[in-house]
Amino acid sequence: MQGKTVIITGATSGIGEVAAIRLAEQGARIVFTARDKARADDTMAALRKANPNADHAVHLADLSTLAEMKRVGKILAQEPKIDVLVNNAGALFNKRQETADGLEMTFALNHMGYFVITNILLNKLKLGARIVTVASNAHRGAKLKFDDLQSTRGYVGFPVYSKSKLANILFNRELARRAPQGVTANALHPGFVATRFGDNSGGLMSTVLKVAKPIGAISPEEGAKTIIYLASSQDVAGVTGGYFFECKPSTPTAEARNDADAKRLWAVSQQIAEAL
Repeated sequence: MQGKTVIITGATSGIGEVAAIRLAEQGARIVFTARDKARADDTMAALRKANPNADHAVHLADLSTLAEMKRVGKILAQEPKIDVLVNNAGALFNKRQETADGLEMTFALNHMGYFVITNILLNKLKLGARIVTVASNAHRGAKLKFDDLQSTRGYVGFPVYSKSKLANILFNRELARRAPQGVTANALHPGFVATRFGDNSGGLMSTVLKVAKPIGAISPEEGAKTIIYLASSQDVAGVTGGYFFECKPSTPTAEARNDADAKRLWAVSQQIAEAL
């Protein structure tokens, strides 16, 4: 990764931070987004230690709003070159919340954030560039309801999160078809990772996650391995449209392999992005 520029959304904790540091150690320059300045400063200190010769950069943004997605996307697009884009920022919310745009928070942050920033940067990506999208096996059992993408009916946190992860895989599937020639796009399941994820979601889900993580979760170091692999390994140079787990190809559900749904989600997402 010597001399390469890697953009990562959500790199101040968990697997995103580990991936950023490990890629920096391989020689990459890291440009990342963050909501919290204090955590951003901590990550930046770790990156400078990992690779002191690179001019790492951070851009503060709340990626739950379309205005912020577009603002930071345009800033990132000023980079002279982008070798890897890692879509990682996301969250789970126990109670339904709406963004300033009137979108359901999970859909906005977990899906639209990926969609908007990737589309702004897409024309900057040249032959050999890679897009890595963090999805999850939480998509299993989920089905998108196109008549209620904003989850206005019977909101339950984890099923809504599961649908957002299904959306990630469908997005990646259509992205691989639309990406410039020589640009690859792959999604992954990091595993059940012991991070801050979900701790502040509230309610029963937050309690369940805090109990379950010490028992069955893997470390952020383990969870980040597939991100690092897809971002840097020559084994996957030229591989696109895939879904990976533990650095190996994996098969998502039939729902996640539905090309018609992938195209429809892209079209709906584009309409939302352009309308707001």
